[in-house]
Amino acid sequence: MNKKIHTEAVDHLFDAILCLNNKEECYQFFEDLCTVKELLSLSQRLEVATMLKEDRTYLEIGERTGASTATISRVNRSLNYGEDGYDLVLRRLQES
Repeated sequence: MNKKIHTEAVDHLFDAILCLNNKEECYQFFEDLCTVKELLSLSQRLEVATMLKEDRTYLEIGERTGASTATISRVNRSLNYGEDGYDLVLRRLQES
């Protein structure tokens, strides 16, 4: 795990996210916290991860999500060499 992000401020952010109770509260918090572009970028990365796990091609992912090949490659690198955070979330989303 990247030790550079393990700070009290990041812990506080994660605690704040974990205290949200539903999607509407998430919208309220994230609309205040992030710019529209930041929020759309985060959601795009999750969609890219989902499609990569479905073995979709970079071309198909780019056309469907608007993500650049650099973004797709970055997400793919995280899926292959990261901390398995995408896998954890995608698995839980599939289970629910």
